[in-house]
Amino acid sequence: MLDNNIKTQLRTYLEKLQQPIELIASLDGSGKAQEMLALLQDIAALSTKVSVRHDGDAPRKPSFAVGRPGEAARISFAGIPMGHEFTSLILALLHTGGHPPKAEASVIEEIRAIPGRFHFETFISLSCHNCPDVVQALNLMAVLNPGISHQMIDGALYQDEVTARQIMGVPTVLLNGQPFGQGRMTLEEIVGQIDTGALQREADKVSARAPFDVLIVGGGPAGAAAAIYAARKGIRTGVVSERFGGQVLDTLAIENFISVKETDGPKLAAALEQHVREYDVDIINLQRAEALLPGTVGGLIELRLASGASVKSKTVILATGARWREMNVPGEKEYRGHGVAYCPHCDGPLFKGKRVAVIGGGNSGVEAAIDLAGVVAHVTLLEFESSLRADAILQKKLFSLANVTVITQALSTEVSGDGKKVNGLVYTDRKSGQVHRIDLEGIFVQIGLLPNSDWLRGTIALSARGEIEIDARGETSLPGVFAAGDVTTVPYKQIVIAMGEGSKAALSAFDYLIRSSVA
Repeated sequence: MLDNNIKTQLRTYLEKLQQPIELIASLDGSGKAQEMLALLQDIAALSTKVSVRHDGDAPRKPSFAVGRPGEAARISFAGIPMGHEFTSLILALLHTGGHPPKAEASVIEEIRAIPGRFHFETFISLSCHNCPDVVQALNLMAVLNPGISHQMIDGALYQDEVTARQIMGVPTVLLNGQPFGQGRMTLEEIVGQIDTGALQREADKVSARAPFDVLIVGGGPAGAAAAIYAARKGIRTGVVSERFGGQVLDTLAIENFISVKETDGPKLAAALEQHVREYDVDIINLQRAEALLPGTVGGLIELRLASGASVKSKTVILATGARWREMNVPGEKEYRGHGVAYCPHCDGPLFKGKRVAVIGGGNSGVEAAIDLAGVVAHVTLLEFESSLRADAILQKKLFSLANVTVITQALSTEVSGDGKKVNGLVYTDRKSGQVHRIDLEGIFVQIGLLPNSDWLRGTIALSARGEIEIDARGETSLPGVFAAGDVTTVPYKQIVIAMGEGSKAALSAFDYLIRSSVA
């Protein structure tokens, strides 16, 4: 099941086990069950601290649990955790075997103290780059707290259950059989949802922080670069972010980041955070900015957060990035996660053999259609303009696919459904004025990004498109407030450009500090 290179690496990891663990298989007569058994046997052969049992009686078969001998296993995998989920398996083995996790000590203690019984189930696809974060967070919680258990479920293997439960996006998390959440969630976010006092305690801790010299709002490439450049100047630096990594976390292959031949969004986001943490930077995560109040407290700039907390700083760098643009048509919000999706790579496997549409004829839309064509029965790509805007090489590939239909001059007007899931899309032919309907099960929206600047309207100068207006130094219309990255008027929304702009904004903020009376 595992090749020799992977076995060598895994053997090294398993040397870190401090306690014996056992893998309990619940098998049926399927080919997948035999693959699963081969995987477990390969793992057990690499360490004397790992054993395999075949007497599991879990309802989902094939599946296997990871536990300690003599104890009830609290982590299980209904599926073969390869691909993006192989790391989830390795961490489950290590943490169950006593290897200490890398989570902050305060978070670990908080998890251990949560009362009650919580059984989580996470439906994933092995190609989903958001799913492992959720799986790993819930597995760790199960290791730390005997009242918590978790099972990863491969939606492609349990397709009938996915259909019956109307699961149209991954990761989808159930808690004690009821919907809990969908999409990327961090360990802290999950803890905050089940530990009702956690959010208020965190807000109190945030508000108690001393003022910063520079406060960066946003943890994407621009924010990370700004944090590193500011911290290297020896000034008190803080980062407030909803999720470190920002839009990069939803980016797939990255092949134009200079000096790095290829990587992907989650890997780059993790590297950014690791680099920032090498410096004396106070990272305030899972906090959404709500208002900017310049010069209200002793000349300091105040940032108010949705949690009720507030932080103060001598200078601020706004690097809040952008978000997926929505169609804003009837039915879109109602069926989001129930047929309307924004990440074809994550959610595509759930639509295997089904009919889907892709909205948008730029590079992202055409790339999505190409990817989906290898999974689904048929793809209809709809573009508002009279021709596609994607690169010629992508269009050539698209038009070579037999199960793709391209419709131009199409104005999407409605997402239709049966009350539970999408069953069609209505559009108007802009040339003839005729209204058409397409019967389908999924819609992937790929029509660009919107700047995350709504909370700044009326406070700072914005362009007609909602971007923060900046000059060549990254300065905004407010003294002491700078901006960088996709949220600004700088053209060409690229990772490498955002990093450069973030670095420049930090240098400008430092220059402002040493030249002004607030220093």
